[in-house]
This record gives sequence, structure tokens and C-alpha cells, in this order.
Amino acid sequence: MNKTDLILGFTIGILGCILGSFIFITGFTNYDFITGIQTMKAQGHLGKIITLGAILDLIIFAVLLKRNKELMARGVVLAVIVLTIITLFI
Repeated sequence: MNKTDLILGFTIGILGCILGSFIFITGFTNYDFITGIQTMKAQGHLGKIITLGAILDLIIFAVLLKRNKELMARGVVLAVIVLTIITLFI
């Protein structure tokens, strides 16, 4: 098992979630990214923003499977699991 691909997939999954959250906050709210994160955290909606950002990981997962990068796709799934656990405790 090549752990480099797994770690790379995990990193891609985390960055994909951050990018998805960025797109959602800047596109659908009147806040910039940092202010939006702070406001959503104060209102108790940060977990929902992380969940909406993780939708982009689904697309990344499908692309990696299409390109036969199964180990990287496992890393993306691991990132989603970690984000889910973090979201439960926020």
C-alpha cells in the first residue's frame, strides 16, 4: 500500500472541502470568507457550512475513481470521515 497516495488524497479532500466552503460563503452570502466563517460559527452554523463544502469532495471522489486512483479516492473518503467527526463536535 502506497501511503503517499493516501495522504495526498486526504489532503485533496480537506482542500476540496475548504474550497467548497469558500465558494458557498462568497457566492451565497454577503460576507467575505473569514467574516463568513466567524459569523457562521457565532450563529452555530459552521457544521452546516463544512457539510456543504464537502459536496465538492463527492465530485473529486468520482474523478479519482474514473482515473483509476483508488488509493487517492480512499484518502478523500478518509477526509470526509474526519470532517464528519469534527462537525459532530463543533
